[in-house]
Amino acid sequence: MKLSVKLLAIIATQIVCSIVGLVLGTYFGGNYAVDFTFNGVRGYEAAGQIGLIASVLIGGPLCWWIVFRSLKKEERRLSDKETTTD
Repeated sequence: MKLSVKLLAIIATQIVCSIVGLVLGTYFGGNYAVDFTFNGVRGYEAAGQIGLIASVLIGGPLCWWIVFRSLKKEERRLSDKETTTD
């Protein structure tokens, strides 16, 4: 598979991971961490920022690993299929 398609898949999954982290952080901050303060804001805004930062830092390598692992499995499956049909 071409490198550009792999990079596009990684960018797309990173955006999804970031949005999920932001939403989960906002949910947690709005319901459970109302008095939490970070970066000049408190509550759901602060926890949302922490969730976004954490999801980018953790989600980046995780998305990279997931995309390349699944693509390697697909390439391996296709190469096995080609060798068995020859």
